[in-house]
Amino acid sequence: MGRFDRYMLSRFMVLFGFFALVLVSVYWVNRAVLLFDRLIGDGHSAAIFLEFTALSLPNVIRLVLPMAAFAATTYVTNRLSADSELIVVQATGYSPWRLARPALAFGVLVMAMMLVLSHVLVPASLAQLREREGEIAESVSAQLLREGQFLHPSDDVTFFIREITQDGELRDVFLSDRRQGGRAVTYTADTAYVLREAGGMNLVMLNGLAQTYEDGGDRLSTTTFSDLTYDITALIDDGGSRRRRTYAMSSYELFFRTAEMAEIADDSIGEVLEEAHGRIQQPLLALVAALVGYAALMVGGYSRFGLGRQIVFAIFLLVLVKLTESVVTTPVRANGALWPLIYLPTLIGLAIVAALLHVASRPFRRARPAREATA
Repeated sequence: MGRFDRYMLSRFMVLFGFFALVLVSVYWVNRAVLLFDRLIGDGHSAAIFLEFTALSLPNVIRLVLPMAAFAATTYVTNRLSADSELIVVQATGYSPWRLARPALAFGVLVMAMMLVLSHVLVPASLAQLREREGEIAESVSAQLLREGQFLHPSDDVTFFIREITQDGELRDVFLSDRRQGGRAVTYTADTAYVLREAGGMNLVMLNGLAQTYEDGGDRLSTTTFSDLTYDITALIDDGGSRRRRTYAMSSYELFFRTAEMAEIADDSIGEVLEEAHGRIQQPLLALVAALVGYAALMVGGYSRFGLGRQIVFAIFLLVLVKLTESVVTTPVRANGALWPLIYLPTLIGLAIVAALLHVASRPFRRARPAREATA
């Protein structure tokens, strides 16, 4: 690459790093706030919160890199035009096509980063995140063992613990079970323990009282007990289905074991193929975004008033490409044989770039007045 190419590429990379850092920070903070409210509020430690935010980071980076690439090429091209650097270089014989080389190289670098993220880091991190979410959801301590809170693991059950000791002893336990129609049983106990036996969870209450109220006869009967075992397995959320999802599968499995993966994930063939080819399409869109940001501003040429209209036009073109992506997703998921449509947004984006560079290289000229032509 020539010296000016390396100069443009370095400017692209510096601004790309800046915009990527800002966008990742914004997205990550928003994600972290939601996780903090859900995890810390459920009684999990700060270590679990940090683990979850770290596992969500690769996917956040994958989402913002195309936007950062577009912002970098748009900003740098606008700045070089405002400083007349592009005008000087074009005066030496550099055409818009020739000046597109650093933008193309920059787009290829971003695309390579996206390929690593899409095929390696993101599936691995999402698989680990899903596994940890399942383990957290199955944690009885996170769902039932909270001091000083009235918990409702189901609509007809209320549970309360005044204190939990370091040895795992539950003190002053209150449990109200209203799941049997017309009959409510309330248990109170001085102490209790949670035991796991044969795959189930039992609450062993010591020195307590069971009060049974029946609506039909308006009768209340009480029973004291020294120990009582209560099955709480049904009150513990199993974390939902642990079935593997396509976004957490490797690209090799999606491409070469498509039917098997569709059966495992309980998805259609089209959904599996859409996920597989989407991991190639998204990096290609990062390349398109970088080139659109450059080409749209080259059409405007030099203006003392800046290239504001061209920047808005570039954003519109990028939105148009994304809309095309949304349009082709539904038919591909419905019919896996239509998977080539996934690459239609990339082809449209590259066609737009080629048309813009053609216009920038051969600008339209206004027809001279007839009087001037006669002279």
